[in-house]
Amino acid sequence: MPSNAELLAIALNVARRAGEVARQRRADGVEVAATKSSLVDIVTQADREAENLIRSAISAARPNDGFLGEESGGGEGTSGLTWVVDPIDGTVNYFYGIPSYAVSVAVVEGDPDPLTWRTLAGAVVNPVNGEIYTASAGGGAHLNGERLRVKESTDLELALVGTGFGYDAQVREKQARILVELIGKVRDVRRIGAASLDLCNVAAGRLDAYYERGLNPWDHAAGALIAREAGATVGGLGDAPASAALIVAAQPGLYAQLDPLIQAAFADWVL
Repeated sequence: MPSNAELLAIALNVARRAGEVARQRRADGVEVAATKSSLVDIVTQADREAENLIRSAISAARPNDGFLGEESGGGEGTSGLTWVVDPIDGTVNYFYGIPSYAVSVAVVEGDPDPLTWRTLAGAVVNPVNGEIYTASAGGGAHLNGERLRVKESTDLELALVGTGFGYDAQVREKQARILVELIGKVRDVRRIGAASLDLCNVAAGRLDAYYERGLNPWDHAAGALIAREAGATVGGLGDAPASAALIVAAQPGLYAQLDPLIQAAFADWVL
């Protein structure tokens, strides 16, 4: 079994290479290749090219590992490890030229299921501003090599909270109604458009907390580890780990204040 540091080195290398591809293709001009769950859920040629690069590089370095990517799906391995990849998290931002998108690469132990896996290492790279977030299990979280720690605990009414919305219009309407219940109880809310960066912003103290429902495994695999290794509490619906049902991340003291409100808001919403 490789060390977490060795796995992180692979994750970082492929994420940086894919980030450079994404940055260059954005400069060349973005081409929409397809839509997925709805007309606003787009895939660009750069998404596919970046994921192909990542998948090929990981296959060369770790041929017995599994793979789960947003664009190319899954592939089982025999090592017990799986790479969970979002080649461009924040594709709509990418399409519009908003500089909040990232390449997210994580490696997990166990089945590629957020409810059961253990994340060993992860990297999130924003190729626009050059910020590189990394973490390994037990090894801490870093931004461009500098150790990250979440902000000191704050009262709920002073918390800056990040969230996101789904691609389906009816889902967004439900999420907006929940936001209306929350927004008067906190300092303010931000919607950045890339879950991996939201979680990294919690780790870096740029957000006090983050929550969202409906994320895919590749949306949060690396970011959740980075937030956790920076000292955040990261949880899901009820006592379950973070998953599509819910993810909440915050400094532990704030988490204790915010999580009950989020849990109550989502309690009756069946996916």
